[in-house]
Amino acid sequence: MKERENFGSRLGFILVSAGCAVGLGNVWKFPYICGENGGAAFILIYLVFLLILGYPILICEFAVGRASQKSISLAYDVLEPKNTKWHCFKWSGMLGNYLLMMFYTMVGGWMINYAYQAATGKLQGLENAAIKENFDSMLASPETMMFWMILAVLLSLGVCALGLQNGVEKITKFMMSILIILMVVLALHSLTLEGAMDGVKFYLIPDFSAMQKMGIGSVVFAALTHAFFTLSIGMGSMEIFGSYLKKDRTLLGEAGSIVAVDTFVALIAGFIIIPSCFAYGVQPDAGPSLLFITLPNVFNHMQGGRIWATAFFVFMAFAALSTIIAVCENIISFYMDMLGWERKKAVAVNIIAIILLSLPAVLGYNVWSDFSPLGKGTTIMDLEDFLVSYNILPLGGLIFVLFCVRKNGWGFSGFLEEANTGTGRKLPNWIRYYMTYVLPCIIVIVYLKGYYDIFVEKGTKVLIGWMAFAFILLGTVFGIVFYKGRGR
Repeated sequence: MKERENFGSRLGFILVSAGCAVGLGNVWKFPYICGENGGAAFILIYLVFLLILGYPILICEFAVGRASQKSISLAYDVLEPKNTKWHCFKWSGMLGNYLLMMFYTMVGGWMINYAYQAATGKLQGLENAAIKENFDSMLASPETMMFWMILAVLLSLGVCALGLQNGVEKITKFMMSILIILMVVLALHSLTLEGAMDGVKFYLIPDFSAMQKMGIGSVVFAALTHAFFTLSIGMGSMEIFGSYLKKDRTLLGEAGSIVAVDTFVALIAGFIIIPSCFAYGVQPDAGPSLLFITLPNVFNHMQGGRIWATAFFVFMAFAALSTIIAVCENIISFYMDMLGWERKKAVAVNIIAIILLSLPAVLGYNVWSDFSPLGKGTTIMDLEDFLVSYNILPLGGLIFVLFCVRKNGWGFSGFLEEANTGTGRKLPNWIRYYMTYVLPCIIVIVYLKGYYDIFVEKGTKVLIGWMAFAFILLGTVFGIVFYKGRGR
């Protein structure tokens, strides 16, 4: 049997895993929701939930990967007791990775395109209306969108073709190092702008009146939700890197490093975006409009704006590509583990597959723009994001936790032994009760509240219909989890 690949260094593992966790939503969404929900008070609540929710699920994923030495495609098969059905969940994990790439490659293409436009001066001197027209023109052109999407796919899978150490690890280490340097430089520059301190106050000083206005419950749940989704846990994107991990260190410390880097990036992103917006009298706004319309206009009014715009979009492109490379590595591993394919064959097949699967999201902004799958104003990308973010990630996280604690699953003793193998701090035995009873309840609440928030404004009938669908999916998961196999 071919020996399992391993990371060449601990730093490589940390930066590759962090590259997967650090997503575009983290960069443009976190600063805004932080300021909107009370600044520093929100950050404190967010960090608490990151530690009690995201952190233990991440440890579960790494443990399953390292113990099985397989991707999500075979991990449950290796660790589950006989006559149980946990292996059925591999299909949802595999589906989630493909669904994410079906729109994330397109958005990654947007970032590369804007890095090119900024570097070549195509955005320089444009006023707000022209910048908006430029973005709308990109979305309306299927040829433009396809070109940049295909480039993102070729670059990312090209890295995977080079192998784990020579490709994924080496190139992601370089990208993440440049990304962090660019972030620090951009943040320091933003803080020197006239009026930037108003943005810092908005971002970091607790505003309890804003919390009361939003509602304490809403603020707490916003922090809870973001803490869950920020680490890309639930569909095996982190589990695969656990399978490449050596057993010389405990997983408490390894997962902690990923949480620390991810949190650092989110916090520094706020120091880039919020002060810049305040310095030039614009309100930070979540979503594509902030990145592709508001910020290019801000950069155009800065001294040396072309340089800063280029640096910003190179940083964004690296953030996108690091995630795409990590998820594509997971996809490649499915074929290597399940079918015994060589890496280059798996890469070649998936270049074609991912390009074809990414076309609906691209066409959803132009040729198929009349199709609104989740209601008026929604796109195919919104549907794909909904399936991943509001279904596969929370349910996948629930499955990982239950698999690690239930007697008819891997079992807590097996999980704890694997998590505590190596040098470093150990998980205590008492955490079993928290992970068995409290953590699953929190995940279920996040899952159901996510459905409620999306569909509550669409009418009672629509809300009831989608909530019924959510309960059906949840019931299916519990049906498989509680299947009476031969436990241990």
